[in-house]
Amino acid sequence: MPWESRLAYRHVDLVGHIFTDAPPLEPTWGAARVGLQTSNDSRFVRKWWEVLPCRLGWDLDWVPFAKGGSFSRFYQSFELVVLWRDSGAEIKRYNNRIYGKGGWSRQVRSEDSYGQAGLTWPRAGGVFNVRWLPSGHIFADKGPGFFPSVRSSEAFLAGVLNSLVADFLIRGLVSRRAMGGRWELGAVKRIPLPLPTPAQKERIGKLATAIRDSKASWDRGNEASGSFKMPWLARRDLFSTGDSDWSLGERLRYLIAFEISAERHIRELLTTLNKQVYRLYGLSETTQCLIEEIVGDRPSEVLWAQMDRKSAEQKRMEHVWRLLSYVTKRVVEADEDGIVPFIPVSGEAPLIDRFHQELATLFPEHDVNQIEVEITNELKRKVKGYRRVTSIGEWFEDVFFQYHVSLYKKRPILWNVASSQGRGTPAFSALVHYHKFDRDRFGKLRGSYLYDAIRNFRREAALAAREGRTEERQEWQARLEEAEELDRRLRWIQEGQNAPQADVDCRILTPWKTEGERPKGWDPDLDDGVAVNIAPLERAGVLRIAKVL
Repeated sequence: MPWESRLAYRHVDLVGHIFTDAPPLEPTWGAARVGLQTSNDSRFVRKWWEVLPCRLGWDLDWVPFAKGGSFSRFYQSFELVVLWRDSGAEIKRYNNRIYGKGGWSRQVRSEDSYGQAGLTWPRAGGVFNVRWLPSGHIFADKGPGFFPSVRSSEAFLAGVLNSLVADFLIRGLVSRRAMGGRWELGAVKRIPLPLPTPAQKERIGKLATAIRDSKASWDRGNEASGSFKMPWLARRDLFSTGDSDWSLGERLRYLIAFEISAERHIRELLTTLNKQVYRLYGLSETTQCLIEEIVGDRPSEVLWAQMDRKSAEQKRMEHVWRLLSYVTKRVVEADEDGIVPFIPVSGEAPLIDRFHQELATLFPEHDVNQIEVEITNELKRKVKGYRRVTSIGEWFEDVFFQYHVSLYKKRPILWNVASSQGRGTPAFSALVHYHKFDRDRFGKLRGSYLYDAIRNFRREAALAAREGRTEERQEWQARLEEAEELDRRLRWIQEGQNAPQADVDCRILTPWKTEGERPKGWDPDLDDGVAVNIAPLERAGVLRIAKVL
């Protein structure tokens, strides 16, 4: 039986008195608001890591954007940012063109509440779930906001609104058509909420805050989170004093146990919170049991949402891959031109050597060679969903870029330019940092790094031919031809060619710009985002994996 039917016809007596006796959420506790709709997210919305840090923040060009998102009670690290320079002037002009003069006001709603701290929730989803909205964020139409009249009420409201009782009540307020999960503003405003005693308000608020803080603390190990500090394996705050000399295996076992314990704790906190909310509403044990029967199973609290329902072995390997990912990112970010080759060319140390040095910096108390042996042993494990490799070097070649693309939600900022796709060792490969990969750096990739590799391959092939080493000459010749083909394709991109001979369009085709506004050749505008700017490289076949977007 649909939710509405069950509530309206069988159990209205359970909660009918609550709607009579308790005041509604609005206006008693604050105001609910619908926020920004850009009308063109591909143009105005980005992942936070696509944007230069110096341009991200309130009163700058890009502002954190709370736009719904996946299920997550109490806490979420919002990964989107929206172009809001000059108070959203470009978004407003765009909406005026669509809806006529002044039409922007229908899409840019509740502007006076932007940047305020409060609560927010995804308007769509199977279960109503609320999370804190930090100050300095813009909220969306798909992620409405609730702004308490008194800031100190946030924690209490977050606790009540994430409770089983609130879930039950709001389902009785939405229409039959919305039972799939459409938590509209009108229904949220009408949730009845009894006035608590000071002690009740404090207890519920503390429980909600404890759950939020546990999730936020763990999230500091998530590289794709805006709260990221360091991967879990390298986080000193997760290990006891004096444990810095633990082996990699000991750290991994500890992290698995720590996560299980912390997750159990936040589930116990939620159970206690639900009991406190039952008392707040004055519901008997019999009524509580009936409500729980009607509601049925609800999503459990999880600490590591990305790895929910994964095995301990999978989590163990994920920790290792996250460590490798982080160290690789540090290597590329530290490079002056943001280009790190896999082989020694142009007087530059290869990626594996720099990785070794960076790993030693990260674990100063350890023998870095021993750590690399432990990492390699982990990589050799057979784990479902993780490619098995025999060395860190093989992981760089065959795993890193595909994993980076997945971790960064198909908006990678480290691009693996390579002379071949798939598995095996390419003749030439380099990581380039998207934020630094401008016209000059592109020229340097071709004219310095790749040119030097081609010259070395040609010299080695000629030397092998003179000395009669036929097989080696053939190997060097194959590398030479592979690298030369890469150079040819990079030239297409650098010149912005629409190469009819290969049926490849290597121009940067920004959809919202006219032909005259688009760059001539490789001259990317970072505001256009990764999806637009990486597309020519994908079409030209110069990335390590064939499918990125």
